[in-house]
Amino acid sequence: MLNSQEEAIKLLGKNGELRKRIQDEAPVRIVDRGAKVVIMGDDPEVAMVGQLLAEMLAAVRSGHTPTLADVTFALTEARGSRPPELGALYSDSARGLRPEIAIKPRTRGQMRYLDAIRAHGVTLAIGPAGTGKTYLAMAAAVTALLNKEVNRLILTRPAVEAGESLGFLPGDLQQKVNPYLRPLYDALYSMVDVERVRRMIERETIEVAPLAFMRGRTLDHAFAILDEAQNTTSEQMKMFLTRLGEGSRAIITGDITQIDLPRGTRSGLVEAQRILRDTEGIAIIHLHRSDVVRHPLVQRIVDAYETASEVGDASEPGKTS
Repeated sequence: MLNSQEEAIKLLGKNGELRKRIQDEAPVRIVDRGAKVVIMGDDPEVAMVGQLLAEMLAAVRSGHTPTLADVTFALTEARGSRPPELGALYSDSARGLRPEIAIKPRTRGQMRYLDAIRAHGVTLAIGPAGTGKTYLAMAAAVTALLNKEVNRLILTRPAVEAGESLGFLPGDLQQKVNPYLRPLYDALYSMVDVERVRRMIERETIEVAPLAFMRGRTLDHAFAILDEAQNTTSEQMKMFLTRLGEGSRAIITGDITQIDLPRGTRSGLVEAQRILRDTEGIAIIHLHRSDVVRHPLVQRIVDAYETASEVGDASEPGKTS
């Protein structure tokens, strides 16, 4: 039973888009009858969708407004014979994040990721596009800075397209590196107002720089994020990890299916997950396509490429399926 029309709108979507998505993915018909939602179809599908809507309603009553990405995640969970538990997911605290950042984990994998960040000095997050690797890392780092747990943020990524040699590019240093660092700025600006970020950058409380600029430094009382780490070499990864000084923490993110290094060059991220897997104080979190929270099409694109990769591997000479 629904308590109000507002609940019905949040549950099914302002223009019914959430209801349409469920009906597109499951052979059921969902009818809104004021204070009650009726599901029609075969018993197993009706039971599955009924549980899904109950979890979505619990999330609504905890203050969360479900999105298309939430529905996609919940359907994936339900079809995997696991209850989506959206009520518990969205009614939980924001896993240690500051309330004004207004960010919460949206999948079980993202919950594990944030828990790992809180409990470890170094966290490696590996997964496909759209799983929130960089965004959640930034939220955790900004929280630590605003809570005065660290004195500064260091945000970096390898400038692979420029071969880490930026001198030949036009413009001053900032203009040279901005194209490679733009995603980090975008995530930062979505959490802290632009003017405040500008002041922090001027005071060097926040530093955004290519990975090559980290060489020879010691990062004390800092929260460092290394993004796109699949494009680091083994030497660069070791260099970054050994920059950490007293009171510092680090998050390393990357997608090992999108390595842009020259052929024959080992990825520092691939090597690090092997070498560091049993190292105390380091967490390695793998996010999966079920953790994709961008446009629902992103998950389908990831699925399609993974399937194509598997078929391609099996069809190569010497490969078996």
